[in-house]
Amino acid sequence: MIGVYVKNIGGVWFGVACDEQRVFGTSFATSEQQALKSLLDELPFNVAFQVFSKPSAFAETVLALVEDVYDGKGASRGFPFATEHLPAYTRKVLEVTALIPVGYVASYGGVAEAAGGSARAVGNVMAANPFAPVVPCHRVVCSDFTLGGYGGGLKVKRALLEREKRGYPAAREISVGERTLRVFPLEWVLKKRGKA
Repeated sequence: MIGVYVKNIGGVWFGVACDEQRVFGTSFATSEQQALKSLLDELPFNVAFQVFSKPSAFAETVLALVEDVYDGKGASRGFPFATEHLPAYTRKVLEVTALIPVGYVASYGGVAEAAGGSARAVGNVMAANPFAPVVPCHRVVCSDFTLGGYGGGLKVKRALLEREKRGYPAAREISVGERTLRVFPLEWVLKKRGKA
């Protein structure tokens, strides 16, 4: 059975849907109802779940990770995601997006080059990311370094990126099998946004 948990930490509601070994979804929101809705929308339709008021030990650990990513600290460790119910292309895009390190962004087109498909297809996957912010869809931007879209709103996306500033000076490439993913210092996006 999947346990669904939400917890208010510092005025933000963080959520996780998990069993004792795998994560089915993560969320954050300004209200308990929004955090729960995000989680429930992502659960496989044929799996039993229950909403609990007290997180399990595993859920507590995942919630701490979600809070760390939200606070700009990045993911100190990973957890196995339950993705077998997702389409193969979605899984591939999420895997590539998970490689974008704190302090960097990639373009929708860049993720598409590494995962296959089109920038628009990547955008559709990002809009339905069940593991935000742990799989950092907020680090995917337009090729001209404008923010693009974000389910939580562009103000939230910008705030997430602001907290992740690291001052990296140059772009770099990340190996994705036989392909590469080019990532750019997120300050390039924030600078562009400041001029807008």
